[in-house]
Amino acid sequence: MEYNGSPTEKAVNAGDLDRRHVGQSVSFQPNDFTVVFGTIAGIARTEALVYLSLDGVGGGTHLKDEYDLPIDHQVYLQLDPLGSAEKGLSEAASFVKEKLDDITKNLRDREQGKSE
Repeated sequence: MEYNGSPTEKAVNAGDLDRRHVGQSVSFQPNDFTVVFGTIAGIARTEALVYLSLDGVGGGTHLKDEYDLPIDHQVYLQLDPLGSAEKGLSEAASFVKEKLDDITKNLRDREQGKSE
């Protein structure tokens, strides 16, 4: 199995996780046979490993709620929907402004052509 996240997730190395990621949704493949989806409850690290404690995963007979991952292991975090929306709205506003500026310029050019 080769898990590569989804379009609504961004890949980061486990070693890049810190306290601001606690509470975020995460997915990763800890071994060749398992894909984990959960919410980060806690993070601990050493020089070589990152220890993740997850909410929403443990409790089943085969499900663990703690994982130790090498610092270069890829994990996938949900993209920030507000940040993504803000960027999209900003890009749309820039596009609309450019179009309005073009229309205004064209109208001025027409007015100048009529007055000559």
